[in-house]
Amino acid sequence: MSFYNFATITARTSRSCLFRDSRSSFLKLRLPHVVPHQRCNVATDSQTNDLDTESGPKSNSGFPNRTIETTAENDEVLGRTGHSLSRATPSPNILSDYINSKEHFPEDINGNLKKRADLNQGIQDIISNSSTDKGLENTFENLFALGRLENVSNTGRVEDPETMNITYPSAEGHKFGLPELPIPSDGNLKYRDDPIVQQVTNLLMKDGKKSVAQRNMSFILNALRTAPPPKFHPTRLLIPGHPPAHHLPLDPVGYLTLAIDSIAPLLRIRSERGAAGGGAALQIPVPLGKRQRRRQAVMWILDSANKKPNRSSGRGTFAQRFADEIISVVEGRSPTWEKRLMVHKAGTTARNNVNFRRRR
Repeated sequence: MSFYNFATITARTSRSCLFRDSRSSFLKLRLPHVVPHQRCNVATDSQTNDLDTESGPKSNSGFPNRTIETTAENDEVLGRTGHSLSRATPSPNILSDYINSKEHFPEDINGNLKKRADLNQGIQDIISNSSTDKGLENTFENLFALGRLENVSNTGRVEDPETMNITYPSAEGHKFGLPELPIPSDGNLKYRDDPIVQQVTNLLMKDGKKSVAQRNMSFILNALRTAPPPKFHPTRLLIPGHPPAHHLPLDPVGYLTLAIDSIAPLLRIRSERGAAGGGAALQIPVPLGKRQRRRQAVMWILDSANKKPNRSSGRGTFAQRFADEIISVVEGRSPTWEKRLMVHKAGTTARNNVNFRRRR
């Protein structure tokens, strides 16, 4: 008895033993069916050529080269359902079906193929006409464009200039040509932040610490984004055309812009000393520009935010107070509305002094 059979008997029986009196228990054991390992050899090109020159498909390892026919024969002998030669499609039939498939295309596919052929023919006509046209300048850009058209006509794909190893004569070392000088006044890139965000950040800055002001500005926008939708005041109306309340937290920059522009005054009152006679000052209304109006509104909001108590501790308390004041402005609860109303009333009272000019 081998060691493998002894280990199997020990694992299968109820108790471990070396010998047993009766051999009936050995007959009842279900010994595992061990299948010998078959190694698959991969023939190289040289071995394949040697096999082709020999009389039959033999290999050095003793295993014949397996084909579909031999596999089908083996399956038939072993009683397995494998490859069926009767169900296979011959190669000539596949080729004929591929050739005749164009006749059975749907109408839209045939139309697309026809449009594609017409496009290629049109591109070829443009290329041929441009080569014979004497009025067309043979510049590098024109030749490059014609080459791209021909490439589209042949392959239907436009390659990148970098992959085509194309160099511009006027811009060595650059992927594309250099811009024409002078650069137009409207050719500058857009700024990173919104103009009102930049202006408010500069107004929040103290002692030249702009990084602190930018951090506070980020906290303010984040507080506006996470705040619940505001409730509009029935009498203190915002600027016309503003979005609904539930849209404002989705756009914190628009939220900030709406609050500032809604309380921004249209004018300021300038006092002209001695203009009223007898040394009395004369109140003269002066219109303001957009940046001036926004600056005055931000200063009012800052004044109100500084008077509010802190609800928590930390370096984000000022930003939270400023964001709360913005929300109060939109909801109509901020005292800045009263300041705006007083300025407009004073301007209405002194509207007769708009055209005043001091005598020299």
